[in-house]
Amino acid sequence: MNKYLPNIIGALVNATALVSSEYAAKQAINMFSTPRKGKLTGEEIEYLNAATTEQIPYDGILIKTYKWEGIKETVLLAHGWESNSYRWKDLIDILRSENYTVLALDAPAHGGTTGKYFNALVYSECINLVTQKHHVNIIIGHSVGGMSTIFSHYKNPIASVEKLILIGAMADFIGVFKNYKKMMGYSEKVSKALDHYILKHYDHLPEYFSAANFSEDLATKGLIIHDKGDAIIPFSDALKFQKKYTNAKLITTEGYDHSMKSEEVYKHILNFINA
Repeated sequence: MNKYLPNIIGALVNATALVSSEYAAKQAINMFSTPRKGKLTGEEIEYLNAATTEQIPYDGILIKTYKWEGIKETVLLAHGWESNSYRWKDLIDILRSENYTVLALDAPAHGGTTGKYFNALVYSECINLVTQKHHVNIIIGHSVGGMSTIFSHYKNPIASVEKLILIGAMADFIGVFKNYKKMMGYSEKVSKALDHYILKHYDHLPEYFSAANFSEDLATKGLIIHDKGDAIIPFSDALKFQKKYTNAKLITTEGYDHSMKSEEVYKHILNFINA
Protein backbone atom coordinates (compact mmCIF):
# COMPACT_ATOMS: atom_id res chain seq x y z
CA MET A 1 0.00 0.00 0.00
CA ASN A 2 2.83 2.41 0.92
CA LYS A 3 4.29 2.01 -2.56
CA TYR A 4 1.15 3.42 -4.14
CA LEU A 5 0.22 5.93 -1.42
CA PRO A 6 1.88 8.99 -3.07
CA ASN A 7 -0.02 8.38 -6.31
CA ILE A 8 -3.29 7.84 -4.44
CA ILE A 9 -2.82 11.11 -2.55
CA GLY A 10 -1.73 12.81 -5.76
CA ALA A 11 -4.89 11.64 -7.51
CA LEU A 12 -7.00 13.12 -4.70
CA VAL A 13 -5.17 16.44 -4.97
CA ASN A 14 -5.64 16.38 -8.75
CA ALA A 15 -9.37 15.86 -8.22
CA THR A 16 -9.47 18.72 -5.72
CA ALA A 17 -7.86 20.98 -8.33
CA LEU A 18 -10.87 20.50 -10.58
CA VAL A 19 -12.90 22.36 -7.97
CA SER A 20 -10.22 24.73 -6.59
CA SER A 21 -6.65 24.76 -7.88
CA GLU A 22 -5.66 27.19 -5.12
CA TYR A 23 -6.86 24.85 -2.36
CA ALA A 24 -5.20 21.89 -4.09
CA ALA A 25 -1.91 23.79 -4.22
CA LYS A 26 -2.17 24.60 -0.51
CA GLN A 27 -2.73 20.89 0.27
CA ALA A 28 0.25 19.93 -1.87
CA ILE A 29 2.51 22.54 -0.27
CA ASN A 30 1.50 21.47 3.24
CA MET A 31 2.36 17.84 2.45
CA PHE A 32 5.65 18.91 0.88
CA SER A 33 6.49 20.95 3.99
CA THR A 34 5.53 18.43 6.68
CA PRO A 35 8.44 16.30 7.97
CA ARG A 36 7.58 12.69 8.80
CA LYS A 37 10.49 12.31 11.18
CA GLY A 38 13.20 14.37 12.82
CA LYS A 39 11.92 14.46 16.39
CA LEU A 40 14.29 13.58 19.21
CA THR A 41 14.55 10.23 20.98
CA GLY A 42 15.42 9.77 24.65
CA GLU A 43 19.13 9.13 24.01
CA GLU A 44 19.36 12.14 21.71
CA ILE A 45 17.62 14.42 24.22
CA GLU A 46 19.98 13.29 26.98
CA TYR A 47 23.05 14.09 24.89
CA LEU A 48 21.82 17.47 23.66
CA ASN A 49 20.51 18.61 27.02
CA ALA A 50 24.04 18.37 28.41
CA ALA A 51 24.62 21.58 26.44
CA THR A 52 23.33 25.02 27.38
CA THR A 53 19.91 25.06 25.75
CA GLU A 54 17.75 27.99 24.74
CA GLN A 55 14.47 28.64 22.95
CA ILE A 56 14.52 31.70 20.70
CA PRO A 57 11.14 33.03 19.49
CA TYR A 58 10.69 33.70 15.80
CA ASP A 59 7.44 34.26 13.90
CA GLY A 60 5.29 32.05 16.10
CA ILE A 61 7.80 29.25 16.68
CA LEU A 62 10.47 28.59 19.30
CA ILE A 63 13.89 27.77 17.86
CA LYS A 64 15.74 25.26 20.04
CA THR A 65 19.49 25.81 20.27
CA TYR A 66 22.30 23.91 21.99
CA LYS A 67 25.61 25.49 22.95
CA TRP A 68 28.88 24.03 24.17
CA GLU A 69 31.29 26.78 25.27
CA GLY A 70 34.89 26.79 24.10
CA ILE A 71 37.71 29.30 23.85
CA LYS A 72 37.93 29.46 20.06
CA GLU A 73 35.55 30.64 17.33
CA THR A 74 31.84 29.84 17.37
CA VAL A 75 30.73 27.19 14.88
CA LEU A 76 27.03 26.91 14.03
CA LEU A 77 25.68 23.55 12.80
CA ALA A 78 22.52 23.46 10.63
CA HIS A 79 21.10 19.98 9.94
CA GLY A 80 18.99 18.88 6.98
CA TRP A 81 15.48 17.58 6.26
CA GLU A 82 13.91 15.14 8.75
CA SER A 83 16.94 15.30 11.02
CA ASN A 84 17.94 17.19 14.16
CA SER A 85 21.01 18.54 15.97
CA TYR A 86 21.99 15.09 17.27
CA ARG A 87 23.07 14.12 13.73
CA TRP A 88 26.17 16.23 14.45
CA LYS A 89 27.21 14.30 17.60
CA ASP A 90 30.53 13.02 16.26
CA LEU A 91 31.47 16.40 14.80
CA ILE A 92 30.37 18.20 17.96
CA ASP A 93 32.68 15.99 20.02
CA ILE A 94 35.57 16.65 17.63
CA LEU A 95 35.03 20.42 17.58
CA ARG A 96 34.78 20.52 21.36
CA SER A 97 38.06 18.61 21.65
CA GLU A 98 39.58 21.37 19.50
CA ASN A 99 38.19 24.00 21.92
CA TYR A 100 35.72 25.56 19.50
CA THR A 101 32.47 26.98 20.82
CA VAL A 102 29.83 24.77 19.21
CA LEU A 103 26.28 25.87 18.54
CA ALA A 104 23.55 23.79 16.91
CA LEU A 105 19.94 24.58 16.09
CA ASP A 106 16.92 22.43 15.29
CA ALA A 107 15.01 23.48 12.18
CA PRO A 108 11.32 24.40 12.36
CA ALA A 109 9.18 21.27 13.01
CA HIS A 110 12.34 19.28 13.75
CA GLY A 111 14.01 18.22 16.98
CA GLY A 112 13.07 20.50 19.84
CA THR A 113 11.94 23.41 17.67
CA THR A 114 8.20 23.97 17.51
CA GLY A 115 6.04 24.30 14.42
CA LYS A 116 4.26 21.96 12.03
CA TYR A 117 5.74 22.97 8.69
CA PHE A 118 9.23 23.45 7.31
CA ASN A 119 10.65 25.39 4.40
CA ALA A 120 14.16 26.52 3.55
CA LEU A 121 13.29 30.22 3.60
CA VAL A 122 11.96 30.16 7.16
CA TYR A 123 14.92 28.00 8.17
CA SER A 124 17.27 30.61 6.69
CA GLU A 125 15.67 33.28 8.88
CA CYS A 126 16.18 31.08 11.94
CA ILE A 127 19.84 30.59 11.00
CA ASN A 128 20.23 34.34 10.60
CA LEU A 129 18.66 35.08 13.98
CA VAL A 130 20.85 32.55 15.80
CA THR A 131 23.96 33.75 13.93
CA GLN A 132 23.34 37.35 14.97
CA LYS A 133 22.53 36.52 18.56
CA HIS A 134 25.64 34.41 19.12
CA HIS A 135 28.09 36.23 16.80
CA VAL A 136 28.79 33.05 14.84
CA ASN A 137 32.06 32.84 12.92
CA ILE A 138 31.64 29.60 10.95
CA ILE A 139 28.46 27.95 9.67
CA ILE A 140 28.28 24.30 8.60
CA GLY A 141 25.11 23.22 6.80
CA HIS A 142 24.11 19.75 5.66
CA SER A 143 21.70 19.19 2.75
CA VAL A 144 18.86 21.74 2.94
CA GLY A 145 20.71 23.19 5.93
CA GLY A 146 23.45 24.16 3.47
CA MET A 147 20.94 25.70 1.10
CA SER A 148 19.31 27.65 3.94
CA THR A 149 22.74 28.82 5.11
CA ILE A 150 23.38 30.35 1.69
CA PHE A 151 19.90 31.92 1.61
CA SER A 152 20.55 33.43 5.03
CA HIS A 153 24.01 34.78 4.27
CA TYR A 154 22.95 36.14 0.88
CA LYS A 155 19.95 38.03 2.24
CA ASN A 156 21.45 39.18 5.54
CA PRO A 157 25.26 38.91 5.51
CA ILE A 158 26.70 39.12 9.00
CA ALA A 159 30.20 40.50 9.47
CA SER A 160 31.22 37.96 12.10
CA VAL A 161 30.80 35.03 9.66
CA GLU A 162 34.17 34.23 8.12
CA LYS A 163 33.64 30.75 6.65
CA LEU A 164 30.81 28.63 5.25
CA ILE A 165 30.88 24.84 4.82
CA LEU A 166 28.28 23.10 2.64
CA ILE A 167 27.97 19.33 3.04
CA GLY A 168 25.84 17.50 0.47
CA ALA A 169 24.02 20.78 -0.04
CA MET A 170 21.08 21.46 -2.37
CA ALA A 171 22.04 23.90 -5.11
CA ASP A 172 18.53 24.90 -6.06
CA PHE A 173 14.89 24.39 -5.20
CA ILE A 174 13.54 23.57 -8.62
CA GLY A 175 15.03 20.06 -8.85
CA VAL A 176 13.54 18.90 -5.55
CA PHE A 177 10.21 20.51 -6.42
CA LYS A 178 10.10 18.76 -9.80
CA ASN A 179 10.87 15.41 -8.16
CA TYR A 180 8.07 15.97 -5.64
CA LYS A 181 5.55 16.73 -8.39
CA LYS A 182 6.64 13.63 -10.30
CA MET A 183 6.54 11.36 -7.25
CA MET A 184 3.00 12.45 -6.41
CA GLY A 185 1.79 12.26 -10.00
CA TYR A 186 0.39 15.77 -9.93
CA SER A 187 -1.48 16.99 -12.99
CA GLU A 188 -0.35 19.96 -15.05
CA LYS A 189 -3.13 21.98 -13.39
CA VAL A 190 -1.79 21.22 -9.90
CA SER A 191 1.80 21.78 -11.04
CA LYS A 192 0.99 25.25 -12.34
CA ALA A 193 -1.04 26.01 -9.22
CA LEU A 194 1.96 25.10 -7.06
CA ASP A 195 4.20 27.47 -8.98
CA HIS A 196 1.58 30.22 -8.63
CA TYR A 197 1.32 29.51 -4.89
CA ILE A 198 5.09 30.00 -4.48
CA LEU A 199 4.96 33.20 -6.52
CA LYS A 200 2.03 34.56 -4.51
CA HIS A 201 3.51 33.80 -1.09
CA TYR A 202 7.24 34.29 -1.73
CA ASP A 203 7.23 36.84 -4.59
CA HIS A 204 9.19 34.60 -6.96
CA LEU A 205 8.77 31.40 -8.96
CA PRO A 206 10.55 28.27 -7.65
CA GLU A 207 13.49 28.60 -10.05
CA TYR A 208 14.48 31.91 -8.45
CA PHE A 209 15.48 30.19 -5.22
CA SER A 210 18.89 28.95 -6.31
CA ALA A 211 21.50 28.75 -3.56
CA ALA A 212 24.17 28.25 -6.23
CA ASN A 213 23.21 31.52 -7.93
CA PHE A 214 23.02 33.34 -4.60
CA SER A 215 26.52 32.12 -3.69
CA GLU A 216 27.99 33.88 -6.73
CA ASP A 217 28.19 37.23 -4.94
CA LEU A 218 29.49 35.92 -1.61
CA ALA A 219 32.93 37.08 -0.52
CA THR A 220 32.89 34.70 2.45
CA LYS A 221 35.37 31.85 2.12
CA GLY A 222 33.62 28.53 1.49
CA LEU A 223 34.14 24.79 1.43
CA ILE A 224 31.88 22.42 -0.51
CA ILE A 225 32.00 18.71 0.35
CA HIS A 226 29.89 16.32 -1.70
CA ASP A 227 29.89 12.59 -2.29
CA LYS A 228 29.89 11.33 -5.88
CA GLY A 229 27.40 8.62 -4.94
CA ASP A 230 24.95 10.86 -3.08
CA ALA A 231 21.54 9.32 -3.83
CA ILE A 232 19.55 12.20 -2.27
CA ILE A 233 21.23 15.35 -3.55
CA PRO A 234 23.06 14.55 -6.80
CA PHE A 235 26.72 15.43 -7.28
CA SER A 236 25.65 17.78 -10.06
CA ASP A 237 24.47 20.16 -7.32
CA ALA A 238 28.05 20.40 -6.07
CA LEU A 239 29.21 21.26 -9.60
CA LYS A 240 26.62 24.05 -9.74
CA PHE A 241 28.08 25.49 -6.54
CA GLN A 242 31.61 25.07 -7.85
CA LYS A 243 30.74 27.07 -10.94
CA LYS A 244 29.07 29.93 -9.05
CA TYR A 245 30.70 30.08 -5.62
CA THR A 246 34.08 31.28 -6.81
CA ASN A 247 35.47 31.82 -3.32
CA ALA A 248 34.83 28.19 -2.34
CA LYS A 249 36.76 24.96 -2.81
CA LEU A 250 35.08 21.68 -3.76
CA ILE A 251 36.16 18.44 -2.13
CA THR A 252 34.77 15.23 -3.60
CA THR A 253 34.31 12.05 -1.56
CA GLU A 254 33.21 8.53 -2.40
CA GLY A 255 31.35 5.93 -0.37
CA TYR A 256 29.67 8.19 2.20
CA ASP A 257 26.37 8.72 0.35
CA HIS A 258 24.29 11.64 1.65
CA SER A 259 24.93 11.41 5.39
CA MET A 260 28.65 12.21 4.98
CA LYS A 261 29.36 11.04 8.52
CA SER A 262 33.01 10.04 8.26
CA GLU A 263 36.42 10.78 9.71
CA GLU A 264 37.58 11.91 6.27
CA VAL A 265 34.86 14.55 6.05
CA TYR A 266 35.55 15.75 9.59
CA LYS A 267 39.26 16.00 8.79
CA HIS A 268 38.51 18.21 5.78
CA ILE A 269 36.31 20.40 7.96
CA LEU A 270 39.00 20.80 10.64
CA ASN A 271 41.70 21.56 8.08
CA PHE A 272 39.50 24.29 6.62
CA ILE A 273 38.47 25.97 9.85
CA ASN A 274 41.92 25.68 11.42
CA ALA A 275 43.62 27.30 8.43
